[in-house]
Amino acid sequence: MIKACLFPAAGYGTRFLPATKAMPKEMLPILTKPLIQYGVEEAMEAGCNIMSIITGRGKRAITDHFDISYELEHQIQGSDKEKMLADIRHIIDKCTFTYTRQNEMKGLGDAIYKGRVLVGEANPFAVVLADDLCVNSKGDGILKQMVKLYEKYKCCVVACMEVPTAEVNKYGVIEGNKIEDGVYMVSNMVEKPDIDKAPSNLAVIGRYILTPDIFSVIKETKPGKNGELQITDALCTQAQKGMVIAYKFKGTRFDCGSVDGFVEATNYFYDLEKKKNKK
Repeated sequence: MIKACLFPAAGYGTRFLPATKAMPKEMLPILTKPLIQYGVEEAMEAGCNIMSIITGRGKRAITDHFDISYELEHQIQGSDKEKMLADIRHIIDKCTFTYTRQNEMKGLGDAIYKGRVLVGEANPFAVVLADDLCVNSKGDGILKQMVKLYEKYKCCVVACMEVPTAEVNKYGVIEGNKIEDGVYMVSNMVEKPDIDKAPSNLAVIGRYILTPDIFSVIKETKPGKNGELQITDALCTQAQKGMVIAYKFKGTRFDCGSVDGFVEATNYFYDLEKKKNKK
């Protein structure tokens, strides 16, 4: 069983300035719930109860969100608004939250390496990028689907989706052979390739299941694209040993790291909420 989920959340969120000048981008709300809470709920559905968060300066709101607010709860006690805290209370009761800081923005690989002190170096763990908001209205959440796949193959699992060829230069892209429907044995991964050099149009999105040996691989990985330590490069080393599979997940992903994706997600959940209220 995978019990720990790592949330890299130290980025500046510059695409949402000035909103993110004083507020973490992970706390931007889709309706009344912050992005990172959607990710935590997805991780809980997948069986995780240890939430390990990589933060940075100006991220105190994340820590406060996953804690009890005695003054607020006292003020709304007995009112209709009390039920609005039911979901977050459930999360606080069921999960343990741990935190460490990424002092410098050196890439996703570096953020995950910082997380070894939180998730340990003995067990597999999940990674969720909160600004990739994923939903599956017809069954298991994306991370739960991936955990089931890990239980079958016992190796690193990355979530992937088809993207337009013109957009492959925005993602890590996989090369591999299909081994079953929607599942690929990865042989190569390229971070943000030139459009004419991309090995496929299967792009990696912000969901991973990683085996603990990834930490030793990251440690030996040299900085890559933009001078950052890329998790794609570390996984490429694993893939060359036949230790990474890519999963074309069932569901929808919203890129809430962009304004367009954030608006799309807001509209989706607003329409969903309206349908629920009509029933």
